[in-house]
Amino acid sequence: MKKIFAISGSASENSSNAALLQVIKRSFEGSYQIEVFEGLQHFPLFSPQLQEAGVPESVQEFKQKVVNADSVIICTPEYLHNIPAALKNALEWMTISGELSGKSMLPITFTPAPTRGEYAMISLLQTLKACNAKIVTELPLYRNQLTDEQGNIHLDKEHRMLLGEALGLL
Repeated sequence: MKKIFAISGSASENSSNAALLQVIKRSFEGSYQIEVFEGLQHFPLFSPQLQEAGVPESVQEFKQKVVNADSVIICTPEYLHNIPAALKNALEWMTISGELSGKSMLPITFTPAPTRGEYAMISLLQTLKACNAKIVTELPLYRNQLTDEQGNIHLDKEHRMLLGEALGLL
């Protein structure tokens, strides 16, 4: 069974991006082994000097999960037409060491409504390309399409099929 490491790019506790990844995990648990990671906001700020002094244990564990996975999903909101600083920081920790090089990636933006997320996707794609990641496809998804009246995230038949096709490319 393919192992997928799914990263919530949000800096918020209990984010909708993490919730979406949990829904994806449950929806495809018979086909993929998906581990959802949230908590990037707790990583120390990347600097070359800090890396030379020794990569912090939390970052080492995160990087090892990326290495051990067959593929990676990154699900991110858009902050000020960009990816959150916490996600950018985590990606910077992997720049020199190359964990993303050649790794099959599925970038997802999960924002309130169309057309939000377009700039975040552009930013994320540029960063992943600089890391030599293998981007299989990209998915813009929206809370107004995947949230019920009670605020719960769900996948309708169309979005489940779309995600199934994207996961199949990983």
